[in-house]
Amino acid sequence: MPIRLSRKKKGFISFLFFIIILIQILNVVSVWTYRRGLVELAQQGNVRLELYINYLQGILGKYESLPELLAIDNSLVRALLNPHEKKRIEILNRYLETINRVSDTLDTYLMNKDGLTIAASNWNAERPFIGRNFSYRPYFKQAMKGKLGRYFALGSASSKRGYYFAYPVRKDDEILGAVAVKINIDLVEQKWADRDENFLVSDPDGVIFITTNPDWRFKSLKPLEQDVLERISVSRRYQDAAIVPLGDNVNTLWEKVEILNIEDGAGKDRRRVLKQSQFMPQAGWNVHILTDTRVLRKKVLIVNIMVGTGFSLAYILVILLLQRSHRQAQLHRVEEESKRALQEANEQLETRVSDRTQKLTEANELLRKEIIDRKQTEIKLKRTRKELIHAAKLAVLGQMSAGINHELNQPLAAIRSYTDNGKQFLQKGQLENAMWNLEQIGELTERMAQIGNQLKLFSRKSSGMIAVVPLHGVIDGALEILKPSLRKEAVALTIDIRPDNLEVRANHVLLQQVLVNLISNAMQALEGQKVKKILLECYAIGEKVVVAVQDNGPGIAKEVLHEIFEPFFTTKKSGQGLGLGLTISDRIVRDFGGKITVVPSAEGARFEFTLDKIVQETQEL
Repeated sequence: MPIRLSRKKKGFISFLFFIIILIQILNVVSVWTYRRGLVELAQQGNVRLELYINYLQGILGKYESLPELLAIDNSLVRALLNPHEKKRIEILNRYLETINRVSDTLDTYLMNKDGLTIAASNWNAERPFIGRNFSYRPYFKQAMKGKLGRYFALGSASSKRGYYFAYPVRKDDEILGAVAVKINIDLVEQKWADRDENFLVSDPDGVIFITTNPDWRFKSLKPLEQDVLERISVSRRYQDAAIVPLGDNVNTLWEKVEILNIEDGAGKDRRRVLKQSQFMPQAGWNVHILTDTRVLRKKVLIVNIMVGTGFSLAYILVILLLQRSHRQAQLHRVEEESKRALQEANEQLETRVSDRTQKLTEANELLRKEIIDRKQTEIKLKRTRKELIHAAKLAVLGQMSAGINHELNQPLAAIRSYTDNGKQFLQKGQLENAMWNLEQIGELTERMAQIGNQLKLFSRKSSGMIAVVPLHGVIDGALEILKPSLRKEAVALTIDIRPDNLEVRANHVLLQQVLVNLISNAMQALEGQKVKKILLECYAIGEKVVVAVQDNGPGIAKEVLHEIFEPFFTTKKSGQGLGLGLTISDRIVRDFGGKITVVPSAEGARFEFTLDKIVQETQEL
């Protein structure tokens, strides 16, 4: 016991030491992997940032020279010199509209030296620029100083974002006014919106006005000073937009590269991003790319799992090697003890094997006798079942004997009458009448012979061989037996076979016995009914044929449904049956591969069973 405790203590100390070392290693690996990942993300971001800036420069460069070209047009100079000539202004409006459509810009308009718009491409819009004063816009002020004005803002009339170019219109050295062009920058966002990174463009004050994330538009990357916010509000650059910072935690890694904690979506979630920035001197913009660092956390996790797994496997391997050497020493001692114990066990085993062998021999003898007895019992059971089926046939014939006797007595009485009449006709020489009487006697005799043959066929023992059986033939044979009873009991039997030539796989005699049993049970269930009806229905469903017998009697009580197929169970009066008809019928149908079931019916009782259908092939001659 003390040895085990010391080993457990040593194992716990070694495991604790392993955990401490593993934590230190994973910490170093995490820091190195994270920093290495930041460097790789920064390198990739620089390449994409250059591409984005080149794209922006291309967009701005496309329209940069347009206002300067328009400024040298004499029609603009004449309009500024004669602003009250309506005809000239109308012509200029259409001219600017054409220029605007061809150059694919948002708006093109002309302002006098006071900033009042006298002509515009949107002259026909609901809220045209004509008559509006834009002297407060920085691009107008820059143009009036003789420079190319640049500015980004929301349109004060249209509330649409756009970038403005403005250029002075001169006559000689005098600046008469300025022509401005507003371009659409929405396409910039749409083109780059499907990227994995987020691209931003901010003005010199730090307000984001172009972004691939619409939730960040008109926000700032960091909190702005109050005087900056007031200056933006006075210039109406972004109208009434609420400028709030995306985040307030900034960590500078190296020049132009920072880590930001920003709000994502509706401000409910915060995420950590790598921010890289570059200045566009042509437009005075700061262009940024924000790369999510979640991919780095996944990478750090994967590397930690790999390193931790490798270190753990190495630790487990060392432990296993130590345990192996320890166990080998123990095994050597155990082997010596096992040899002595094995010798004793062999001696005991030999004794037990001898005893078990004798017991198994005796058990085999008993089993062999039991198998012979069971085979003999099975043979007797089969013989008994055949005798029981035959007895059931004879019982059915006995129940119908009165009707059959009546059916035979009528032809016998008729034969006697025809014989007496025939003698008289012969004595009188009326040969034709005598011949007709003899023919009637022959037909009656044939009818009696058919009934007798059918009874002999039904009463004989069946071989049980399954073959192709036409349903019409089986039903006709059953009706020959049941016809006297049906007529005596005044039962209306309806037969419905669809199609007429149905053939099934069964035994002719046994299937006839099933039908006789079911129809006989239905007749007995109709006792006391004013109108007695039985429906025998046969129809095909796929590869099966359904045979159903239904009566309009009182039906079967629910409490005895589970017992009706049990041997010797009957609801008939004493002397009307042994309670074996349904049991034997169910056994016969099971041998055919089917099963008799009681189907719920709105009237009376309905028994159904299925048989395999024989597919009839037609040949063209």
